Amino acid sequence: MFAPVVLYFLIFRYAPMAGLVIAFKNYNFHDGIWGSPWVGLDNFRLLFTQPKMIEIIRNTFVLSFLQVIVGFPFPILLAIFLNEARKMWFKRIIQTVVYLPHFLHWVIIGGLIILIFSQEKGIVNHWLAPLLGSAFPFLYNPTSWIAIFVGSGIWKSAGWNAIIYLAALAAIDPALYESASMDGAGKMRKIWHITLPSIRPTIIIMFILSVGHVMEVGFDQVYVLQNSVVSNVSEVISTWNFKVGINGGRFSLAAAMGFFESFVGLFLVVMANRIARRFDQGLW
Repeated sequence: MFAPVVLYFLIFRYAPMAGLVIAFKNYNFHDGIWGSPWVGLDNFRLLFTQPKMIEIIRNTFVLSFLQVIVGFPFPILLAIFLNEARKMWFKRIIQTVVYLPHFLHWVIIGGLIILIFSQEKGIVNHWLAPLLGSAFPFLYNPTSWIAIFVGSGIWKSAGWNAIIYLAALAAIDPALYESASMDGAGKMRKIWHITLPSIRPTIIIMFILSVGHVMEVGFDQVYVLQNSVVSNVSEVISTWNFKVGINGGRFSLAAAMGFFESFVGLFLVVMANRIARRFDQGLW
């Protein structure tokens, strides 16, 4: 039963890694991956001499860092709240509502965000403009754009990510809560001294995996929400790779950037795991 999963990862995840060799070549369609001439580290040298490259890497790191630090606790809190709900009908309704955004594509969510925060016909500005005297450019102001970017990511993924923590919460022995109640512990003390310590291994593993994606910002989300006015904070590695690699046909340069991104992600995962191992909770 596990064989199809293994084949999937071997064919679609591991085999394509051989294509990273074009990061060290001057790739062209005529010669193909293996026939294109070698250029060594020239693509990497050219990469870091590109205009605004430091800004692009900084934007990628900042947006991903905010997604991890700000967004990481929300699925945990949501899972705890759902676990504490006693009315099953209420719990099912809330679960359905918070899971639903995960199944919506970013094109749809981007349209909803524009509908809500648009400067001309946005719902928020419809009520806010009379108070401020003019509409506020939510999607054209760097600070508010970052807030909307992080908030929309949390709204879309928090419910789905909470499933893992709900599974971990289901494994906690109810006798622990009964013993705590007999000792006079309230709801918050039970959460702090029983719930959180019991799911700590799951939290640490999920955090390590999240750190591995610090250099990755979802292309769909950024591409749908970004505009030229806030390009100084919204241009990231994934959108740059699309514009330079796909639209510009510079596949070797884009592959070099992808290689660099993966290397940094691997380094961060290893470092996060080493820190976690000090608390006996490493991933390996």
